[in-house]
This record gives sequence, C-alpha cells and structure tokens, in this order.
Amino acid sequence: MIIPTPIMVLLIAFIGLMLYFLVIANVYGAPFVPTPMRAVKRMLELAKIKPGNVVVDIGCGDGRLAIMADQIYHAQAFGFELSPPIFLYAKLRILFKRIKTKALIAFKDSRYIDLSEVDVVVLFMMPNPLRDFWKKKFEKELPPGARVISYAFSIPGWEPSHTEPPIKEENVGPIYVYKMSEIY
Repeated sequence: MIIPTPIMVLLIAFIGLMLYFLVIANVYGAPFVPTPMRAVKRMLELAKIKPGNVVVDIGCGDGRLAIMADQIYHAQAFGFELSPPIFLYAKLRILFKRIKTKALIAFKDSRYIDLSEVDVVVLFMMPNPLRDFWKKKFEKELPPGARVISYAFSIPGWEPSHTEPPIKEENVGPIYVYKMSEIY
C-alpha cells in the first residue's frame, strides 16, 4: 500500500484543481487558444478605442488584448481570467518580459463583473456561452454606446455592424463588431 506524502497530496490536489478549472473554462467560455496577434491588433482597431475608454477582455488568457489596449490606446484595460494556470502564465509573462502596462489582469470569474460603465468588451468565446449567458448579460448591463468585439464566433441573434472576414492562410478567424446602440 502506498502511503501518500504531503507532497503527493499537494500535487494531486493541484492537478485536480487545474483539471476542475480547465473544465469550468471549457464549459463557461473557451479553452486557452491565444488570439493571433494580427487579430488582436485588428480587434482593437475595430473597437475604435479612445484614451480613457474602459476596455474589458473576458477570458483574457495571457492578457495580450488588455495590455495592447492600455499601451497603444491608453485605455483603462481589464482582463479577467478564470483558469489558474493561464492566469499565472499571464502574470509571469508580464513579469519576465518586463511588460510595462497599467492593464489589470485579474483572476476572477467575469460572469460576476459589472459591465454598466464599460465602453468596449473584447472576447474569444465559444458559441454556447455567448448564446446562453453573455448575450443576455450584455443586453442587460452594457450602455448604448458600448461595443462588443467577438473573435471567431458571432453572437447568435445579433446582427454585427461589421464583420471582418477570416484570413485562412494566416490562420486568423473572423471578427464580429457589435454596437449596443444597434442591438437595443
């Protein structure tokens, strides 16, 4: 019989916790698949961000969208990540690459954030959570001037004000731009 040592118990607990959060991320959002940098730049251009705008990246992964929104557009940028290993990766990336940013990357379930003062939401989210949760939350909380920029997947039932076509040879998916003033 194997007697578990404290290190074995911690390791098993850590692996269990990681698997739990990876499953949660897949059920409520998307697995970690970094948005290509070309798509990140184009998403931010299409968002028409002005200095001081509040930009929220839901499921921010390594934080690249929030960081660029801060660095290039001088936005008040926030990235929320639910998966502990991915959040840790984002923080370590900022630390070790010495990225200068005011963007806040937080370990938080973005389903519980208040969107009432947000100007731009950017996300790369699977269709089911977009349809079943986020669409309703956006309609309920986002102000009329807000924009939602969705990478790869459209929001069911909404008509985008602009659709950027995919660039297949560069493995870049479509980008959907929604203006809340056109949704209400």
